[in-house]
Amino acid sequence: MNPLDCVGPADGSVSTHLIRLVRDSALRAGVSAETIAAVHGADDATLTPALNRIPLTSLVRLWESIAHARPGPGGGLAVVRAAPLGTLDTWDYLVTTGSTLTDALHRAQPYHRLVTAAEEGFELRADGELTIGFRTTAGDPAVAAVVNEYVLGYYLRRAREATGRPVRPRRITFGHAAPPDHAELIAAFGTADIEFDAPADSITFDAADANAPLQRADPMLANLLRSHADLVLSSARVIAGPLDAFRAALAEALDAGDPTLDTVARTLLLGRRTLQRQLSDQGTTWRREVDLARYEQAKSLLAEGRSTVTVAARLGFTDDRALRKAFHRWSGTSPTRHRG
Repeated sequence: MNPLDCVGPADGSVSTHLIRLVRDSALRAGVSAETIAAVHGADDATLTPALNRIPLTSLVRLWESIAHARPGPGGGLAVVRAAPLGTLDTWDYLVTTGSTLTDALHRAQPYHRLVTAAEEGFELRADGELTIGFRTTAGDPAVAAVVNEYVLGYYLRRAREATGRPVRPRRITFGHAAPPDHAELIAAFGTADIEFDAPADSITFDAADANAPLQRADPMLANLLRSHADLVLSSARVIAGPLDAFRAALAEALDAGDPTLDTVARTLLLGRRTLQRQLSDQGTTWRREVDLARYEQAKSLLAEGRSTVTVAARLGFTDDRALRKAFHRWSGTSPTRHRG
């Protein structure tokens, strides 16, 4: 799926529990309090209401700070060590109260957004063995390595807690290149069968562990937890991100046919350099934001039945051929596929 299509009312946001875990781990890794204070939504006042949801961009910035403070293997594992059962609230119990590990994870999978954004990929494959795969949206390979190290370590820790067995994974795969020394990973995961430069980041449990009865198996509690999860997701309150006001101003400028940096900066009562610096601080650029906004508006206009000529003119393209080229770059399809 094209990541530009992953848009929903509560998407692009993560739980306060995960933000608090990674924030506190960053501080223990030596990240300065000033750096943490600059991360939107990472303060105690915002994190206290459990139904708040924090922008995914804030989580990525926290992971970035850990990757920079503690390069190489171990940064993600340190976060796992700080996350005993219950740290991630309802999600932790969903993945440990099924009849088996395979059963618990399959039933929990639809509620993965309790913890992180829908854009963060969570995949399961059960064919006797159980493989859990994860794809982070973090673009920097060093940051992605820390995130995936944490995620795979998290599921190993929960498997051990849930089964009461000294579970050792059948194999581990990482998409990033092999570090000079990964002895710490071998010790933590309990296996030397760790593949780097793999097509995906995953952890595989053998059939005996995947299908072992869980010590906390409780079908009635599991049903109650899923009902609670539905309520949490429907009641979640997404904290506005620092880019929201900018994107609203940009959409307004596009509607008016004047999507220029100076126009949007004036709307926000900012200088153009200040606006550019703020966008850079949020890990984006003016060009990328205009591209995203054009794509979203193009889809909406086409869904209303507008012609490609009309949409091209409305969004500032030289002609409908330029729009077609942009659509192929955005989604790999032609704009006519989106006509209403």
